[in-house]
Amino acid sequence: MLHGKYGMMNKMKNQMEFFKNKSVFITGHTGFKGSWLCKILEMAGAKVTGFALPATNPSLFSLAEIEKNMESSIIGDIRNQEELEKAFQIAKPEIVFHMAAQPIVRESYQNPAYTYEVNVMGTVNILECIRKSDTVKSFLNITTDKVYKNLEWEWGYRETDELDGLDPYSNSKSCSELVTHSYQKSFFSDGGVAISTARAGNVIGGGDFAKDRIIPDCIRAAVAKKDIIIRNPYSTRPFQHVLEPLFAYLLIAREQYENIEKQGYYNVGPKEEDCITTGELATIFCKKWGQDLKWVNIAEKDAPKEANFLKLDCSKIKKELGWQPTWNIEQAIEKTVEFAKIQNQNGDINRCMKEQIEEYCYEKEEQAINNRKSKI
Repeated sequence: MLHGKYGMMNKMKNQMEFFKNKSVFITGHTGFKGSWLCKILEMAGAKVTGFALPATNPSLFSLAEIEKNMESSIIGDIRNQEELEKAFQIAKPEIVFHMAAQPIVRESYQNPAYTYEVNVMGTVNILECIRKSDTVKSFLNITTDKVYKNLEWEWGYRETDELDGLDPYSNSKSCSELVTHSYQKSFFSDGGVAISTARAGNVIGGGDFAKDRIIPDCIRAAVAKKDIIIRNPYSTRPFQHVLEPLFAYLLIAREQYENIEKQGYYNVGPKEEDCITTGELATIFCKKWGQDLKWVNIAEKDAPKEANFLKLDCSKIKKELGWQPTWNIEQAIEKTVEFAKIQNQNGDINRCMKEQIEEYCYEKEEQAINNRKSKI
């Protein structure tokens, strides 16, 4: 690489200097996205406190030993207001990322009440903590692209479109959005705390071990040398590497911390051409993995209903915050396969995470420089 690792680290420093020594509170930090966010903030020099259920087995949180470099990792249930308040009082955070959730559509059909308890009342509980806090300046509630009333149209949903998710997971996240909007207007209209929500598309990347998600299913099949089973190869989703929304979340939190007028609701998704079908995603995965891996279409009888077509219009975050996606779908899958093979060979997970984060920062900075040059 032209600038070498030193150049990459400089770009990382340039982007993340804001978070150095900031007190950051993350709910759901033991999850897939939470673990990657903790690693980024660790590299940025932030003081990170997490509050979440115990990590699953296996988990990226455990494999990468994320807890080692955190200020504190507190095990608790987001539904327990008293436990959460105690953790909050200890951390005294300036910035809060709310990621704790029951995130699986199929699970939400099996356990709808639990899904609503976690995703709705969990949001109420974290907002209550913020309402009682005198330290928080920036809060971001991470929801999902599935919050919208899905009419199966071909264009992307905008932040002003109707919120009405169909299944219990999607609907509970719509409710989480509405709870956040209500608290912002009812308790934070004085401008003391900046509050936003971020609606991200489907994320992929190394270290996701969840059931009933396409990439973890692909990896499990590849490692076992079996065909990948696809339930619905024709559903279109806004797939993106996990680092894309995470850096967007950090950008939102930083921008609204410095200027409360930047608070609001933001879609975070890939470019139009990277919104592909599940079958296309599996085909690229097979190509990147090699070893004659292939997928087969086996539709399930009486499968729970999920939307077939979903895209996001990300014009707002691009215009207001200058954000752009960096890695296309081919790169996203390539990085995911790279990670999976290192993990499968008992390689250095920590090093892989750090190098992918540094490389992403480097490419993002180069992208920004090229964009500025093109405007001159």
